[in-house]
Amino acid sequence: MKTIMQIIAVSGAITSPAIAGEGLESTGSSLLVILFLGFGALIVVCQLVPGLVLFCSMIKGLFSRSVKKPMQVTGNTAENAH
Repeated sequence: MKTIMQIIAVSGAITSPAIAGEGLESTGSSLLVILFLGFGALIVVCQLVPGLVLFCSMIKGLFSRSVKKPMQVTGNTAENAH
């Protein structure tokens, strides 16, 4: 049991600086990351504009009063068939 505790203590002493060590720090986003995110935002905006137009026209159609007019018949359809 004493040997197992010593192995654990030694392995803990060896690995603790690696666990506590700092990794590579990033100084900021690269140009490619910014361009990729900008392109994604551009796609979202280009899809949002037609969606808003469609939504506004749907709301306008729901709340507007529509008067239904009968279709006008122009002439005899049997004569036009010949």
